[in-house]
Amino acid sequence: MNFIIATRRSKLAQVQTEIIIDLLNKKHDIECEKLLIETVGDKILEVSLDKIGGKGLFVKDIEVAMLEQRADAAVHSMKDVPYEMPKGFEIIAIPEREDVRDAFISLDNIKFKDLREGAKIGTSSRRRAAQLKLLRPDLDIVPIRGNVQTRIEKIKKENLDGIILAVAGLKRVNLDHLITDYFDTKEMVPAIGQGALGIEVMEEHPKKELFKDLDHYNSKICVLAERAFMRELDGDCHSTIGAYASIKDNIMHIIGIFERKNKIVKKEITGTKDQYEKLGIALAEHILKD
Repeated sequence: MNFIIATRRSKLAQVQTEIIIDLLNKKHDIECEKLLIETVGDKILEVSLDKIGGKGLFVKDIEVAMLEQRADAAVHSMKDVPYEMPKGFEIIAIPEREDVRDAFISLDNIKFKDLREGAKIGTSSRRRAAQLKLLRPDLDIVPIRGNVQTRIEKIKKENLDGIILAVAGLKRVNLDHLITDYFDTKEMVPAIGQGALGIEVMEEHPKKELFKDLDHYNSKICVLAERAFMRELDGDCHSTIGAYASIKDNIMHIIGIFERKNKIVKKEITGTKDQYEKLGIALAEHILKD
């Protein structure tokens, strides 16, 4: 059996797809090949994502490939997947999640707490920028875009004191040795779905059940709780929004942030994990009442 899996062209996207292919090969005797696609979000690098507008900038072109039957499935970073799935598509599996934290990489291995006043920090994420300003109002936030390696190179090229990147991506491309500091999930609440990969298929695909074996239940319901939070607030990956759900002894804890009335609101909620979607919605409602 031969499967074609669509993904973005970046090194990170290809590595993430190889992770899924390896997991699939351990479960089934399947030959897989990658279909590399340049998405709208990959093509427009000189403009910040929130100025491009729209949702699914890294996803839509890949879904077209599945619609045209050029691909059987797609691998996405779940943080890039809009909460509203197009008709006929579904996320069939979310494997075990990687480290959800954000990392700080500095020019000369200077710790975040030791940064000079007015230090220039590169990030294109409104979520990260807002939380950086809460931690250090003096920081000069500089928008940067590009793949992981490109952003790291911009530290020197653009005379930055440091940049913020997801730990998961750095680990997957074996660049986590460059990390200067790890942010705690309470001081830097992660993006919705950060560190998680999702396998997208068309609902009518005859072989879609083969991917279900890759599903990691606790990882999946944590991501679904975060996405319920995002859906209730009508947020996306360009909003000043973040959430992180974790499970211990069947109890789910979610921390969420959202910018409302020019203020960053942060709330937490706890409940049994079987109520994961209701917890995400309830957390959003708490924030809207603030």
